[in-house]
Amino acid sequence: MSEVKISAELRTEFGKGGARRTRRAGKVPAVLYGHGEKPQHIALPAREFAAAIRHGGANQVFAIDITDGSPILALAKAIQRDPIKDTFEHIDLIIVKRGEKVTVDIRIVLTGEAAKNTLIQHENDTLSVSAEALHLPETLEVSIDGLEAGTQITAADVKLPKGTELIADPSLVLAIINAAPTAEDLEGDSGETAESSEAAAE
Repeated sequence: MSEVKISAELRTEFGKGGARRTRRAGKVPAVLYGHGEKPQHIALPAREFAAAIRHGGANQVFAIDITDGSPILALAKAIQRDPIKDTFEHIDLIIVKRGEKVTVDIRIVLTGEAAKNTLIQHENDTLSVSAEALHLPETLEVSIDGLEAGTQITAADVKLPKGTELIADPSLVLAIINAAPTAEDLEGDSGETAESSEAAAE
């Protein structure tokens, strides 16, 4: 994943009032820190940041161009959103260096179709890995094609790209293939419900 260039401005206003004014101006308040550098309070253009996150995901690396400075590579460490407006409230950005390995959570994508009459039970939809900051995989694919009921998909089953190292416990369960309920099972459940209702009535 290559970096996305984005401009930033240094913030001079702080607190809730300053943050609100920043957001009204179409920008997102952010803090940039890491590698022993003094934290910098900046503002990022909201539309550009949102577009980059939609395209590259939460692990998108940014080349942040701050006024009167050279671009700084950074990764979004924490993103606060407004749950109602679905807008960005605040971003914590951590500085990364070319060639440096970072630990991130990558989204798991299940591909293929399990055997007939089965249901997929999702246990964990991300996996913690370590990879070079500018070569982070966007997703990790795991095939469930033809898998029978009773099969478990664990972290150890995920084929990682070259240069990517598993950080999560290899035994972490990502998904379980269960047998789909039969018509008899459903009828049995209905019968039990009816008996419970009659007992309660009595």
